Amino acid sequence: MPGLVHVIDHPLVQHKLTLMRMKSTSTANFRKLLNEIGVLMAYEVTRDMPTHEVEVETPLEVTKGRMIDGKKLVFVPILRAGTGLLDGFLQVIPGARVGHVGLYRDPATLNPVEYYFKMPSEMPERDAIVLDPMLATGNSAVAAVTRLKQAKPRSIRIVCLVAAPEGVATFTQAHPDVPVYTAAVDRKLNDHGYIVPGLGDAGDRIFGTK
Repeated sequence: MPGLVHVIDHPLVQHKLTLMRMKSTSTANFRKLLNEIGVLMAYEVTRDMPTHEVEVETPLEVTKGRMIDGKKLVFVPILRAGTGLLDGFLQVIPGARVGHVGLYRDPATLNPVEYYFKMPSEMPERDAIVLDPMLATGNSAVAAVTRLKQAKPRSIRIVCLVAAPEGVATFTQAHPDVPVYTAAVDRKLNDHGYIVPGLGDAGDRIFGTK
């Protein structure tokens, strides 16, 4: 894997991912697990976020501690499936702002088509974390980050639950400066552009639309 691809192999993340892969997992449980895994992945993705020193008063004395500036973070789910990861991340950093990129995949070409883009103000002062459960062909992630770069955020990283080697290659070639965080890099894409073994269509499983 390229140097900027980070596989989060924490046992709790892998345990929940295995449950999510199961065909028998209900929509409600899939949603719950995605929220829980989002919380766990948020810890890893923000591990090297910048902090600043503050003075605090404990019950015993005044001391110094370090804090991140949550308002400088913006979570950017790729609609629609990316919203499934959002709540978990907001549980960890509730002060973060939220932007949205709306893309759908043309079933004939597998290429992404943008239909919505909305970011908070002052993006050059913010660190952006793009959320999308599946990095399959990589085309949607490439398009989303290309569009996001026009807003000139201070930094960008992308989080996905499961990636395909083809998607990783496409994304890292297009955006070699953007770190990728994933819980698994699976075997391949099938003829329909789905990750194998994967976990099915994340959007359909989150929203119960299939």
